[in-house]
Amino acid sequence: MQVDTALTASVRPNALKRALSNLVMNAAVQGERVEIAARRRPNGGLEITVDDDGPGIPAERREDAFKPFNRLDEARNQNIKGVGLGLGIARDVARGHGGDVRLDRSPLGGLRAVVRLPG
Repeated sequence: MQVDTALTASVRPNALKRALSNLVMNAAVQGERVEIAARRRPNGGLEITVDDDGPGIPAERREDAFKPFNRLDEARNQNIKGVGLGLGIARDVARGHGGDVRLDRSPLGGLRAVVRLPG
């Protein structure tokens, strides 16, 4: 885990904890390696990344992953239990703080979830 020790943010702690827990648990279920980092963005906002080395999600399906109950089984492990709400909840929490969550390809080879919050 890489975190800038000077980071501060005004957030609803329980909501942000739930959002980050969903992202980290998803990464841990899908991959064997998970890396988390937090840094100050140049505009003064905060960025938290959660990377995994799992199968990832194709670029054209990433927005679908935020839809409730959408599990993208062909892209992710079909043997995993879950109802497909974690990414949507994480995005709702981030947006409730004035930010967002986006998905990208991880440098580890799997999925990268990027949480951006305003400063």
